[in-house]
Amino acid sequence: MTTEGNHADLMDRVYRQQRHIYDLTRKFYLLGRDRMIDRLSPQPSARIVEVGCGTARNLIRLAGRYPDAKLFGLDASHAMLETASIAIARAGLSGRITLAQGYAEALSPTLFGESTSFDDILFSYSLSMIPDWRQALNAAKDALSARGRIHIVDFGDLRNLVGPARHALRKWLDLFHVAPREELLSALENLRSDSVQLHILPGRYAFLFSSNAEGLPRFDPAVARLTQ
Repeated sequence: MTTEGNHADLMDRVYRQQRHIYDLTRKFYLLGRDRMIDRLSPQPSARIVEVGCGTARNLIRLAGRYPDAKLFGLDASHAMLETASIAIARAGLSGRITLAQGYAEALSPTLFGESTSFDDILFSYSLSMIPDWRQALNAAKDALSARGRIHIVDFGDLRNLVGPARHALRKWLDLFHVAPREELLSALENLRSDSVQLHILPGRYAFLFSSNAEGLPRFDPAVARLTQ
């Protein structure tokens, strides 16, 4: 089985039961998601895709916040997509939100049977779970429209948290195969572009980042990827 296939199976095992309580429990530590959604400022009739959409919690909020947007959700986990589909139908949004099973590293409109690029691509606490996060960001750049922007909210390097809190959080994240991408945050902090917006939460717990494709570097695929 391929590495991607192994990852999909892993996500199904991790979230087959967790998906039923995911939104209730994660709201306490997946900080900054709503702030990112509220500041997205998409163009009218924008095509927005969330990579690693999980239960569709963010997609449903996006639909309410931006009623003209066309929304897409990609996830590796079949189990999560089952839950997402039910939630979307319950919210009466099946006509506005299209879901697809697939891998962030292969993001493309064709995964949804489409040919038009995306205007906004959102990674909400998903890069810390994607094995090849570098290729995921490269694929996002390639799938972006000329006017489009990439948005990331995810764990920071936790460097300024007190020792016991940092240790406990890392242990908890390990249980769910989550690995803060410290190299990514370091790279984003060194960017010098007028298109880049970066905000780091207290304790370097998490960060919010937005940029057009030109403001985000292309990551070298030859670099050994960080494993979970």
